[in-house]
Amino acid sequence: MRNFLLIFTCFIIFSCKTQKKIQKPTWLFGKWERVNEKSNNKTFDFWNKNLTGIGFTLKGSDTIFKEVMSIIELKDTLNLKIEGVNDLPTLFKFTKQTDSSFTCINLKNEFPKKIYYYLDNNQLKCKISNDEFSVDFIFNKITP
Repeated sequence: MRNFLLIFTCFIIFSCKTQKKIQKPTWLFGKWERVNEKSNNKTFDFWNKNLTGIGFTLKGSDTIFKEVMSIIELKDTLNLKIEGVNDLPTLFKFTKQTDSSFTCINLKNEFPKKIYYYLDNNQLKCKISNDEFSVDFIFNKITP
């Protein structure tokens, strides 16, 4: 009986998964304006506390680009979901994350395949890329 209890206890201990709490990038929150944009355009990223956001570019008063973004959890993994660019939403799986950055990838997407967001000296920076080229975005916060 003693051996049975020992084996049963070991089985319970090793079969229970510890639930790892997924850290979400709350540092994205706020309204951000791109500072390295063409002079006749204005680009913004607006992120809500629930980690949904909108990215858009204005040329004068006309919206020439718009995407809806959200950080979602699927199968215990964070994903950046982009809507409004293609017919269907595009998911980018988080592959690396720190307290002030994350990298996400979708190798099946033509462009970008990789998205890297990070904070650097109170600026929000984003680099989108594939194997051929990349585009850098530098944002200043316009509201707290």
